[in-house]
Amino acid sequence: MILIGFMGAGKTSVGRALAANLGWAFEDLDERVERRAGREIVDIFRESGEDTFRKLEHTALKELLDDLGSLKEKEKVIALGGGAFVQKSNAALIAAAKIPTAFLDADIEELWERCERQSRHLVIERPLMGDPQRFRNLYRERRPHYLKASLRQETGGKTVEQIAAELIEALGLRRK
Repeated sequence: MILIGFMGAGKTSVGRALAANLGWAFEDLDERVERRAGREIVDIFRESGEDTFRKLEHTALKELLDDLGSLKEKEKVIALGGGAFVQKSNAALIAAAKIPTAFLDADIEELWERCERQSRHLVIERPLMGDPQRFRNLYRERRPHYLKASLRQETGGKTVEQIAAELIEALGLRRK
């Protein structure tokens, strides 16, 4: 199961809860990129640019999907970064792997507020967040790609646990 969506959609939080409820492994693609690169994503963007980040992201996704295929272990929840599924080469890898995708979606204002709160309280820096108008424009640009997911899950006004439970039900999965 691969979780996709915009910044602030809850991909990592929901992914961890979903994996725990199912007894599956969890992996955040951004964390894999950081481990492989030996630096944080914000530093990759700042020092090397978005193109370099996207290449690193693609390589990490290919490696992750290859690992899943060779292990014959599909019981893993994967959270992608907000722009990963938008990249045609990444979407093609995911389609070829035949792994279901769930688009975590919420109202743009709620997504902005979640990101603002994370920036203030958790000191999370999002390289592409920008100002509210840039945020809205990027969301509008990416949303048609997200809508190609196997499933769209509304996250607005819900807890992480509620979202995980709804995904389990919608996908007909069994809790551990």
